[in-house]
Amino acid sequence: MKRFVFLMFVLFAGLSVAKAQSSEIGACGGVSFYMGDLNPKGVFKGSRAAGGIMYRYNISPRWAVKATALFGSLYASDADHGNYERNLSFRSNLSELSAQIELNFLKLYNEKGKCYFSPYLFLGVAAFSFNPQAEFNGKWYDLQALGTEGQELNITDKEGNVYDQKRYSLTNFAIPFGLGMRFNFLQYYSIGLEWGFRKTFTDYIDDVSGNYVDRDLFIEYRSQLIADLADRTAVTTTNEEGEVVPDYHKAGSARGTSSAKDWYSFLTLNFTFKLTDLKNDCSAPLRTGRYKGTSKKR
Repeated sequence: MKRFVFLMFVLFAGLSVAKAQSSEIGACGGVSFYMGDLNPKGVFKGSRAAGGIMYRYNISPRWAVKATALFGSLYASDADHGNYERNLSFRSNLSELSAQIELNFLKLYNEKGKCYFSPYLFLGVAAFSFNPQAEFNGKWYDLQALGTEGQELNITDKEGNVYDQKRYSLTNFAIPFGLGMRFNFLQYYSIGLEWGFRKTFTDYIDDVSGNYVDRDLFIEYRSQLIADLADRTAVTTTNEEGEVVPDYHKAGSARGTSSAKDWYSFLTLNFTFKLTDLKNDCSAPLRTGRYKGTSKKR
């Protein structure tokens, strides 16, 4: 994560001191949401407030590179989808640093009456951090540290299930991509709406991926609390003493779908201010990635 931040700083510091055609800084606000085991198909389900800052360097009227720092939170619950058999839930703060390249469908300028808006596509690379938590008896617990899927138990149960996996990392990489629409106004200002998806390389944003662990092993080697957080089923059964008790899952049965990685998304309204401005004619042709005009600094 630190190495990624350093590389981004070097890249965009170099761009900012180069001969500027058009540099922009700005802020954004909107919502973030997650899709994965606990929210398999609910677009915008469990959305939470998000925001951040950005820097854009316009290489030409069609191409730009952008750096963003975004902050949000994620939430999902099985109960919202009627899955009371598993009945898990989580929340997580989310921080992301990304570098992206944008392609405008139209040539963007800030001269009155000339090309003041354009839809665009973007693609990039991002590093993000998360920390899934669950509530139990009115208190929130960090799930990664507890190892709710038997991480680092390093034992084998009576059914032959081996629990030797390491704890997952709370930082990971993602591929951000999406679309947006930008509007230029008052020569130095821009406003836009952007919807971006993040393909991640982890299935543990929600702390759910593998199989259930033998409950008795959790109680013996860890604690009753971890056993209760690992299997929170709302389905009940009657035991031999006639008591109604939770119908806990069999050890080794599926708790999540490890083959499908988690996703998250941002929908934001962006506002930027141009540090430099380049005036040009909309009809001027592109030449080797550059365009006519002179940089106008404020």
